[in-house]
Amino acid sequence: MPAISGLESIILGAIQGLTEFLPVSSSAHLVLVPWLMGWKDPGLAFDVALHLGTLVALLVYYWKEWLTLGASVFSNDRKNRHLLGMLIVASVPGAIIGLMFEKEAETIFRAPALIAVAMAALGIALWFSDRATSQTRAMTEITFGDALLIGLSQAFAVIPGVSRSGSTITMARLLRLKREDAANFSFLMAAPIIAGAGLVEGRHLAHTIDLNVMLGFTAATIFGLLAIAGLVRFVRTHTYEPFAWYRVLAAAFVILIVLLRG
Repeated sequence: MPAISGLESIILGAIQGLTEFLPVSSSAHLVLVPWLMGWKDPGLAFDVALHLGTLVALLVYYWKEWLTLGASVFSNDRKNRHLLGMLIVASVPGAIIGLMFEKEAETIFRAPALIAVAMAALGIALWFSDRATSQTRAMTEITFGDALLIGLSQAFAVIPGVSRSGSTITMARLLRLKREDAANFSFLMAAPIIAGAGLVEGRHLAHTIDLNVMLGFTAATIFGLLAIAGLVRFVRTHTYEPFAWYRVLAAAFVILIVLLRG
């Protein structure tokens, strides 16, 4: 893994924590920020460390929910047992496609122009889904077909700029889930995906754990917690429109920089 400074590690960790859960694409920001600042690409191993930080944030924020979901397997709590099953169904497509396109995610999918196009396209889709659908369904009402569609939408997040949370929230809104429930389901299903990726890619961290990695990990955890709590609270009374606009404007800025540097 290329050497990066402690300050860069903290900045990238904070960016990861914030953008992993806001529907703006963490992978895009982790590629674009070093590209814009002229920093060395920290590489996939560092990305994995930051994602593990956001996994800790998820487990801390949703620990009560995960205990309830786990306990439902051994009780008569059918509603939460059903939700647990749908989370498992939704996690499978993303895991399979993520493994299939692992090498592309490290190389050709990291081109700034492609990232910009993906950011703009998903921004438009997020805006449309949020404005065109009503809020009538809770996440406990998700069906097998709903879970499969949300899981398939997550698979597109292998392209930096699409955003795992952005794609799943967009699909959930198209399926008429309430804004808060769309966010909560997206975050809950992120835990097994991130944990699985951490296990698969953990080998890259075996000889790269140092102070800078730990700084990034810690920043990702802290800012991840802030992002989860902030977004869930925000969408209780607001739409996802600000995030859609941010994506489109950020994409336009990246395209402008590409043209100027070209």
